Amino acid sequence: MKDEYPAFGGFNKNVFKFLNDLTKNNNVEWFTKNRDRYQSELVQPARSFVIEMQDFFNRLNPAIRTEPKFNETLMRINKDMRFSKGEPYRNYFLIHFGKFKMDSEFYVYFDPDGFSYGLFINNGKDDKNFYFKRNLVKYSEEFLTLLVKYNLNNKFELHELNKESKLLEKKFDGDKHLEICKDLKMILIQKSLKITDKKIFSPGFIIEAIKTFSMLYPIYCFSISPQPLKLIEEFEEQFGNVI
Repeated sequence: MKDEYPAFGGFNKNVFKFLNDLTKNNNVEWFTKNRDRYQSELVQPARSFVIEMQDFFNRLNPAIRTEPKFNETLMRINKDMRFSKGEPYRNYFLIHFGKFKMDSEFYVYFDPDGFSYGLFINNGKDDKNFYFKRNLVKYSEEFLTLLVKYNLNNKFELHELNKESKLLEKKFDGDKHLEICKDLKMILIQKSLKITDKKIFSPGFIIEAIKTFSMLYPIYCFSISPQPLKLIEEFEEQFGNVI
């Protein structure tokens, strides 16, 4: 698989221009004419990035999907018009690493005005696969201790996700925001970069992504398992002090 795509050299510098152009020309005719741009400026670098991340995620948690395919790690830019009205294309692009559709997952996200990466937590209270709310109640003290141990407080933004992302706190702090998290249905804990940040377009972003996702993995454990402390213990045994 790695031989099929070039090594990741950073995301394409034209990705935000493409998304801005798409926003202004969101129709099938324009997209058809610009499909090659879509492939070269978004899809190919995204697939190369996913491939570079495979070894890390396979070691971190083999259940996380790492195939560089649409509906696996890449979200299709075209909408399903059976269920959507209006413009046929999304004006954003999402790379995501989870176990199944709507699972809590790690992500990299582009839109015309920004770039972010972090952890999406599905905090749905009525689904047996979503454990975050229950774990925050059962293991509140352990969760707060975890944030201190891994130096996670004040390192990430806290967003609520509905149809759009809404910034709640610029610096997520467990002691201050635990109760807020219990009530949110969909949560983003992320870092954001300006679209001019050179880090986005550098091959070194791989290291940044691995570091960030490693930091957030203990929180991810609280979202995917009724035994988060056991998962974190296994993580520590395998990775040691990765932070």
